[in-house]
Amino acid sequence: MAGDFRWQDGFIAVDWGTTNRRAWMVEADGRTHEILDDELGVLKVENGGFPVEIAAIRKRHGDKPILLGGMIGSNRGWIEAPYVAAPASLDGIVASIRWPEEAVGIVPGVSYRNGRDADVMRGEEVQIFGALAEGLAPRDGLLCHPGTHAKWVRMEGGAIGPFRSVMTGELFSTLSRHGILIDRLQDKVSANDDFRAGAEHGLAHDDLTAELFSIRARYLLGAGECDNASYASGLLIGADVRIGLAFGGGGPVALIGRPDLTALYAEALKLAGRDASRIDGEHAFLLGARAIAERLR
Repeated sequence: MAGDFRWQDGFIAVDWGTTNRRAWMVEADGRTHEILDDELGVLKVENGGFPVEIAAIRKRHGDKPILLGGMIGSNRGWIEAPYVAAPASLDGIVASIRWPEEAVGIVPGVSYRNGRDADVMRGEEVQIFGALAEGLAPRDGLLCHPGTHAKWVRMEGGAIGPFRSVMTGELFSTLSRHGILIDRLQDKVSANDDFRAGAEHGLAHDDLTAELFSIRARYLLGAGECDNASYASGLLIGADVRIGLAFGGGGPVALIGRPDLTALYAEALKLAGRDASRIDGEHAFLLGARAIAERLR
């Protein structure tokens, strides 16, 4: 239950992921400041340890209501907050918040199912509705959330409609840590000519796994100098964007996430002839937390 706490007097918003945790104080006047940033992801919390961590946050930062988003609501977290089926509205999300303690709410994720098509998100929904609340994302149109598992979402009348996840970030991370491309993928990725060459290839061809091996072959045969990390990133993101644009409709694409990632996706979209707006994910999360809290007053 929301409890007798006055959300309008301020609250604590926590983005609690698998490996990291961040928290902000949201003041009554809307101002925010970060109060916590550590590596205590949900998998590192001992069994029965979540109430202890909540009590510690309140002891350090005041007896405020707390809104929790992210993997804290998964079956690996504290208490599972079941997915809200798409199309999912903000009101539907608020109505499905789980309350493990008084004035401690866990935001549910969103699921999509249509025959064999199935997908889930948890955490991105807060950022999406935050961007929507401020008019930064369209009520109808295509939205992309780059990340470990990029999300391509069709917004329908202000609700999260069909969406599809692409394992782009996880694939790049795996390739750079395991297998034959390790030594080729250690440089910092940038939106340079090699990135653009990779993105153009990924956008135009359906041979991702073959072209990835070509990175090693070209190196072994001395076929010209190349920023292989940027090329591989471009190749993966180009293929990602190709999937996303086939999934969605026309018009500009709203990108929500880390600025470095949205910049790369915007570059790939530009090569595909599509305009894109970029929205900082942290800012969107806080806007989303405020939009949810306003409905709890």
